[in-house]
Amino acid sequence: MFARLLLPPSSRLFISHKTFTFPLMAAASFSSNSPSLKKVGTHNGSFHCDEALGCFMIRLTNKYFGAEIVRTRDPQVLETLDAVLDVGGVYDPSQDRFDHHQKGFSEVFGHGFTTKLSSAGLVYKHFGTEIIAKELQLEEGHPNVQRLYLAIYKSFMEAIDAIDNGINQYDTDQPPKYVNNTHLSSRVGKLNLDWTDPDQSSEKENAAFHKAMALAGSEFLDSVRFHVRSWLPARSIVMECLVARNNIDPSGEIMVLDRFCPWKLHLYELEQELKTEPTIKYVLYQDERSKSWRVQAVAKSPDSFESRKPLPSQWRGLRDDDLSKESDIPGCVFVHMSGFIGGNHGYDGALAMARAALKL
Repeated sequence: MFARLLLPPSSRLFISHKTFTFPLMAAASFSSNSPSLKKVGTHNGSFHCDEALGCFMIRLTNKYFGAEIVRTRDPQVLETLDAVLDVGGVYDPSQDRFDHHQKGFSEVFGHGFTTKLSSAGLVYKHFGTEIIAKELQLEEGHPNVQRLYLAIYKSFMEAIDAIDNGINQYDTDQPPKYVNNTHLSSRVGKLNLDWTDPDQSSEKENAAFHKAMALAGSEFLDSVRFHVRSWLPARSIVMECLVARNNIDPSGEIMVLDRFCPWKLHLYELEQELKTEPTIKYVLYQDERSKSWRVQAVAKSPDSFESRKPLPSQWRGLRDDDLSKESDIPGCVFVHMSGFIGGNHGYDGALAMARAALKL
């Protein structure tokens, strides 16, 4: 089994020269006068997802495990702190300063990503491999650590960076067709004190920030653990099956999953990584409930409904004996009207359908 990240002990918040202590999903507690307790600063007032998540993540590291969170905009106080996020006007990783609001800031994650980073992205860029290595119980240089480091940025972190920096998901001059207030950044924002609340005290604001850290942090850990538990094993399965494709059919265009798993995104990425030519046209796998076999046409791209090579038009919409008669393949179950998927009672029949479809 994989290890689980230890959550930091109780945290202390500092604002307007007052200190507040609260538990953050605590597993232990630190004495307030502990000489080893480091201090991480961020701004007070209205908060966003990036600094809430950044504070959570940095407290998972060895250097800042269980650090005291200091919320202030006072430059003299910020100067005394061990790390500062989202405030201070300085990006200097050598001094653990991670602001992104200053003029001239243009830092990106790299590795092909071009979205400007928020404070969360900066923390992840510099500490993400350490956090993931702990979860995997591997050295930071292990290939699987690097794979997850990039995958989690792509699937989770980049959206937080983009939203905080006001970057649209699509290039368009048209207004959105609907409002999305359910994403993580929006839900964190809703934890700010409501203007109608008569209690606008620092204590209540800090309690709200604590909830924001817990919410953002729990979803980050859920993403990490999903990738450890599901994404990485699925990638290994798809890799093995893609490498073995020529053992299935000389064309190299048919892949058989020896165990069903989420395969689509992995296939596109691995085809590029391995420079697979020709590309896979059909993927075969067994339906775990019916025990029959599926023949699925691979889409042209992850977001496309158009297949690289749909199942033959003369098969589409037919079922059972009618389909077996038309295809001259026994055991056929169905072919979808769009030709993106079909089925056969047995593996041999499914493979025969895929081979025949390549020639039609």
